[in-house]
Amino acid sequence: MRVLVIGRTGQISTELLARLPAAGHEALALEPPDFDMTDAAQVAAAFARFRPEAVINAAAYTAVDKAEDDQALAFAVNGTGPGLLGEAAARAGVPVVHYSTDYVFAGDKPTPYTEDDAPNPAGVYGASKLDGERRLHAAQPRAVTLRTAWVCSAHGNNFVKTMLRLGRERPEVRVVADQHGAPTFADDLADAAVALLPRLVAAPAGDPVFGVFHLSGQPFTTWHGFAAAIFEGAAQRGQPAPKLTAITTADYPTRATRPANSRLDCSRAAQRLGIAAADWRAGLARCLDALLPVTKESTR
Repeated sequence: MRVLVIGRTGQISTELLARLPAAGHEALALEPPDFDMTDAAQVAAAFARFRPEAVINAAAYTAVDKAEDDQALAFAVNGTGPGLLGEAAARAGVPVVHYSTDYVFAGDKPTPYTEDDAPNPAGVYGASKLDGERRLHAAQPRAVTLRTAWVCSAHGNNFVKTMLRLGRERPEVRVVADQHGAPTFADDLADAAVALLPRLVAAPAGDPVFGVFHLSGQPFTTWHGFAAAIFEGAAQRGQPAPKLTAITTADYPTRATRPANSRLDCSRAAQRLGIAAADWRAGLARCLDALLPVTKESTR
């Protein structure tokens, strides 16, 4: 089928553009400066030109701290954009897959968040993403939103790459240990969307396949625990292993508030979509294999 992908160079879109053709689909990827998803005329023109049979929105404004001072752009990209895509998709009669975030929750719940929990974002980024969810589903009921967290891959900028860089530059790395969640690898998120497409195209509005679902990695850990796994894997591949020190959120202040609890209950996605939370440790191994060259020391 013809799949319109919003985003071309991001972590998830990069993985989608490798997987969609392999699954027999034709993909057209659009992103700035060639395409503005906040412009209704450009969105309509893209649909008219490509005539997609499904849409995957993997684009977002993700500068969490900068969003606090750049609210207009964050809400345009994360809120208005998905709404316009939903309107165009509804007119064309095609389903949409959209990626959202754990930041729609403040992170003050003591247990994992379910889809039935009321969103309560603590910052602009989360509020803008929640706005996009609501606009999309109001415009196109035949849509799936996959809320995820802690996305990493061998592409773009992410926590894995930051830790590897710091491990090469510093003898000690300090990482927050009181924020809980689960890393999620972009290839797993892309696989989920590709697997869903045939079912979404065939399903009518009201089918339980549509709606908001949580999909992140498993098992739960902390940023400190994730960093420890990264450095262990890097050491196995012949890379430096710095001293890793646990710190608190208060020790590392940021412009925007980070959720203390980013744990997402993914059981609904497993039950309704047949997509289980992937083990992030396997994803990390794939990522490190792609990023780190094999050395003689690492193979001894």
